[in-house]
Amino acid sequence: MLSSLRKARSLARAASAGQRRLLSIHEYQSVTLLNSYGIPTPKSVAAKSPEEAFDVAKSFGHDRLVIKAQVLAGGRGKGKFDSGFQGGVHMVNSPEQAQEYASKMIGAKLITKQTGEAGRICNAVMLAERRNPTHEYYVAVLNDRSSQGVVLVASAQGGMNIEEVAAKDPNAIITTPVSFENGLSKDEALNVAKKLGFKEDAQGQAADIFVNLIKIFKEKDATQIEINPMAETEDGAVLCMDAKFGFDDNAEFRQQDVFALRDISQEEPSEVEAQKANLNFIKLDGSVGCLVNGAGLAMATMDVLALHGGNPANFLDVGGGATPETVKKAFEILLADPKVKSIFINIFGGIMRCDYIAEGVIKATKELSLSIPLVVRLKGTKEQEAKQMIKESGLKIIAFDSLDEAAQRAVELAA
Repeated sequence: MLSSLRKARSLARAASAGQRRLLSIHEYQSVTLLNSYGIPTPKSVAAKSPEEAFDVAKSFGHDRLVIKAQVLAGGRGKGKFDSGFQGGVHMVNSPEQAQEYASKMIGAKLITKQTGEAGRICNAVMLAERRNPTHEYYVAVLNDRSSQGVVLVASAQGGMNIEEVAAKDPNAIITTPVSFENGLSKDEALNVAKKLGFKEDAQGQAADIFVNLIKIFKEKDATQIEINPMAETEDGAVLCMDAKFGFDDNAEFRQQDVFALRDISQEEPSEVEAQKANLNFIKLDGSVGCLVNGAGLAMATMDVLALHGGNPANFLDVGGGATPETVKKAFEILLADPKVKSIFINIFGGIMRCDYIAEGVIKATKELSLSIPLVVRLKGTKEQEAKQMIKESGLKIIAFDSLDEAAQRAVELAA
């Protein structure tokens, strides 16, 4: 179960930090979605300017508020803005203070453990009422590989890193398999609430939240819902204090309202550009640009480069339907990265024809005035024709038949 939890969370982080594999949405958007299903949260309102933050804070009618930077990354509270302002989460006691903090957050980049040194732009803040919890819980809805179904994961030790909790005390994690067809029954939900130790008069509230989280998971094609913490407050309410969602990209056609919430400012620009060309691209930190067909071969190519002491600059799978134009676009994306010192093309032609790749490579090399070394390995359909095209082009393209030799040469040229 812990492995499923780790994988779901890592996929969610990859989605927010890299190419959109699983859509993530901002906290204020998550609150709106929860509320639309009758799930209670502290009152929360987003603001996209310091002036709006002042007005929003004033509209609450009291000064017990929290301001949170809306950035798709964990660890916001301990993060630091590139302007020097410390922390993406603060308590505020007046509209004036809300405006002051918003002015230091909006338009600046928040750097956390998950964003890397580049940070991520903050375009909005969320103001929420402060509610005092007497106890904090952890709740998540995930797809579980081992049971091949949906599970509700809960713990009475919320408000902290759940992976650490699971590692120290596996018994602190309560895992409940859920029927995808029938959902979670009220009796099952009440049983979970009792196991977690909710007070008797709060058990019904908690159970209703569990039932509705499962409903959202199914109806919105979610891949992950994580509530950390879910709190029992001093006044007896049960509230979702913070929420993270992940949604399945394959469901975009029927979840257009959810996918309209996508914020591309939180994504790597090169990956957004690649997606427009139907390229599977993830930016990495190395110096060898990779252009490969097929995710498996792409992973193997990255491994072989690492074996020879190199570091890939990207994961790039052009797929089986690539055209010369697509290959050229891939080159443009690779060459836009100043860290790329050599390019390694590794193609196994099955559905994909090697001559199409060769045509695209030749076209890109000429039109983009390629100045960095280019190593090519082509095997499979139309292999001989592709090699002849490269030979006749007269361009300085270094061709190999051996994967090991090609990878080694690409690494040497990038050194």
